[in-house]
Amino acid sequence: MPSSVFKQTKKFPGRWVLGACFTLLTFSSGLGFYGLAVYLQAFSRELGWSVSSISLATTFFFLVGGVAGIPISKFIAKHDVRIMVLGGATLATVALFSMRFVEHRWQLFVVYIFYALGWSASGMGPVTTVVTRWFHVRRASALAIASTGLSMGGIVVTPFIKWILDSQGIRNGSPWLALIWFLGTVPVTLFLLRAFPQPYGWLPDGARAKPGEVADISGTPLNDAVKTKFFRAVTFGYIFALGAQVGGALQLVKLVEERTNRSTAILATVVLSSMSIISRFIAGRIIPRVDMTRFTVGLATLQGLSMASIALNESRIGLLLSIAVFGITIGNMVMMQSLLLAERFGVRDYPRIAARSGLISFSGTALGPLLLGWLYDVAGGYRAAYLAAAICSLLGAAMFSFAGPASVDELTS
Repeated sequence: MPSSVFKQTKKFPGRWVLGACFTLLTFSSGLGFYGLAVYLQAFSRELGWSVSSISLATTFFFLVGGVAGIPISKFIAKHDVRIMVLGGATLATVALFSMRFVEHRWQLFVVYIFYALGWSASGMGPVTTVVTRWFHVRRASALAIASTGLSMGGIVVTPFIKWILDSQGIRNGSPWLALIWFLGTVPVTLFLLRAFPQPYGWLPDGARAKPGEVADISGTPLNDAVKTKFFRAVTFGYIFALGAQVGGALQLVKLVEERTNRSTAILATVVLSSMSIISRFIAGRIIPRVDMTRFTVGLATLQGLSMASIALNESRIGLLLSIAVFGITIGNMVMMQSLLLAERFGVRDYPRIAARSGLISFSGTALGPLLLGWLYDVAGGYRAAYLAAAICSLLGAAMFSFAGPASVDELTS
């Protein structure tokens, strides 16, 4: 899509930008978030490493990604976001290719450092920033559409890369993974991703900009936002909620494969992602009409109940039903963090506020896989691990309940 189309079209080009964001999240989740579960199983199977040792590398991955979010947010606040995304996509491509050379645990940590940097620079942070710049009034539905890519990656990309690694192994399969990442992220960034609508004669949500007119970019400064009870409650709630979710999602392939078989494990990722897509579209219509904080409390509670059900179910049908309920929460929970912060604090300092919140909550994201992996090794199974994740989800729900309303109008009324 040449840039001239952005300048000359009579229709708001936000749909092209939204399509780019959707595609970026499809590949960053399919090869990144969901892909980590596939890599865990592959390294455990081929090299005989313990689940806890690989989970530690996964924890390291998320810690590096969380810390990297701060300088990434500062960069995209001042420069064209495409520079960061293209750099990150290239770095992630090299990291995926390098997995074929991993023979020792320390080498996996090195590869995951570069992979985490590339993943963070071309994934959720830059994408949600772009969406909040192009859509203000329709932010909830726009984020719902873009973040559906997170689930689509689990449906389309993850089963494909699992088939590649199952059939060819890590050494021969890694170059294909690198090629998939590069082709899925670089072209769409070059042709469809744009940082702001104003240079192309538009204001957010599709209003035409008059010559010299700029959008009113309002919001709470970073230093004020981080001092609020809302920021603390949401951020610390996400330590527990996302820690449980990520830990549970990344161990899910191995759990299902152990209790059933490989084909059911692949089906489980499809069920998880499919329910995430369906529920996210429904949520996109519901969220503008309800209290966002209470909605998030409900999601975290439902997540806890679903993970307890996964822990206790051994049958194929019971597992798939429990995973379907888990899928309802898995995409919406991630989306709500962006929505809550953007709704309460506006877009002025959104990249930095989201990065600061993400850095803190990423500690849970990082420790979740490690906790579940350690409990698996200690207990000899996943029951205790997923019950612990259920408890963490409920703790997150309790913390969210102290945040108060997300809407500034409700706050001042």
